[in-house]
Amino acid sequence: MKRIIIAVSDDLNTDQRVLRIAGSLKAMGFDVFLLGRTTSASQPLNIDFRAKRFKLLANKGMAFYALLNWRLFCYLLFHKFDVALANDLDTLAGVSLAAGLKRRPVVYDSHEYYTELPELVGRPAKRKIWLKAEQMFVPHVFAAYTVCDSLGAIYSEKYGKTFAVVRNLPYRKADTQPAEKRNVVMYQGALNVGRGIDLMIDAVRYLPDCELWIAGAGDVEADLRQRAEASGYGQRIKFLGRLSPDKLRAVTCQAKVGLSVEEDMGLNYHYALPNKLFDYIQACVPVVVADLPEMRKVVEDYGVGEVLTERSAEVLAQTIGRVMANAAAYEPRLQQAAGQLCWENESVRLKEIYSPLL
Repeated sequence: MKRIIIAVSDDLNTDQRVLRIAGSLKAMGFDVFLLGRTTSASQPLNIDFRAKRFKLLANKGMAFYALLNWRLFCYLLFHKFDVALANDLDTLAGVSLAAGLKRRPVVYDSHEYYTELPELVGRPAKRKIWLKAEQMFVPHVFAAYTVCDSLGAIYSEKYGKTFAVVRNLPYRKADTQPAEKRNVVMYQGALNVGRGIDLMIDAVRYLPDCELWIAGAGDVEADLRQRAEASGYGQRIKFLGRLSPDKLRAVTCQAKVGLSVEEDMGLNYHYALPNKLFDYIQACVPVVVADLPEMRKVVEDYGVGEVLTERSAEVLAQTIGRVMANAAAYEPRLQQAAGQLCWENESVRLKEIYSPLL
């Protein structure tokens, strides 16, 4: 049995994409082992795979990435494996260097347009480092894939290497939808700059009968809590924290509308196709999305919600209101979309990528 080591920069417990891919690779016949890292906020591992998490002296900035890649390099160098999977650019250097020395193939999963992250666009020196790393290692991987058609085309043209597309689709589960929805508008995901959460909070003013539930954690959580309290409507805005996948789904199923209204902050957000969009669809929750190409295409192709045409709190509230009013019309479209946009269908693409490595 071929052993594949999967490297990631988070603590593994809540990385649904990585865990889904690990499960599919195990079903294909690989011996799967995961590498991640632990922080002071990490919970005990609760996954169905053998794994190791590194405790690092730094947890942010370039020092963190340097230490992470050094630990990945050392671990891979001194442990047996047949294939290495690097998730995102922040693990690719350590994985590629160790695999190169051992003459083992590397597969690269690019979860986003890493060098166009908002955190890097305004920092040319740091961005240049990541661009150099991308240029150095991506051309030499055995296979590569990413999360949407736009990024697949960009990377393929940039490096003359085929990037397949494996979207962030959840498993098909049709048994957790409650009999009745609540007047809840839902956001799930990271609480970071550019996610449009401040706009959602401001829109609560114009939605007197609704609550806004925010599930996740991130860099701007404290600022968002202050904004919610200062709005005068804080009692209708609930911060749920980071939830387990099962708990998150149970909460999302109660909502009447799901939001994904990222700002157009650089090419990474411009081409975003967030997994929360598909989580909403699986939970039979119609959506309001930003007017960005990949999200707009899903909403228009499947008829599962509306596109936000103007970034103002009042227009967002009006759009949410229309979606809520048309809930009955969206339900059959959501059910149809959920049957198609699921991991059971999407994972077939992995077999084309990994079969040559078995």
